[in-house]
Amino acid sequence: MPHDRIGAVICLALLVFCLIERQVRWALGSDQKMPGLYPGNQHVRLTGRMILYHLSGLRLRVVGATDPPTIVISSSVQLHLLDLLGLEPTHPR
Repeated sequence: MPHDRIGAVICLALLVFCLIERQVRWALGSDQKMPGLYPGNQHVRLTGRMILYHLSGLRLRVVGATDPPTIVISSSVQLHLLDLLGLEPTHPR
């Protein structure tokens, strides 16, 4: 039954996608718009796709076996999104 597994994975991915979008919109409040996503710093309403696009540039840096990994954040938008999601970027798990 590989088709059942594929369907389950797709459903799980869509659930995570929707939960991320919902959390960010909830954290933004009633306006649900955020600056910095497009050139010109215009305020736009977020979509799940936009959120994952901006978070896709995050990198995990592992220095050594005894040192904790660190998240490399390359833009202020990434930092703001992580903050809206309630994640602590300096202490990844």
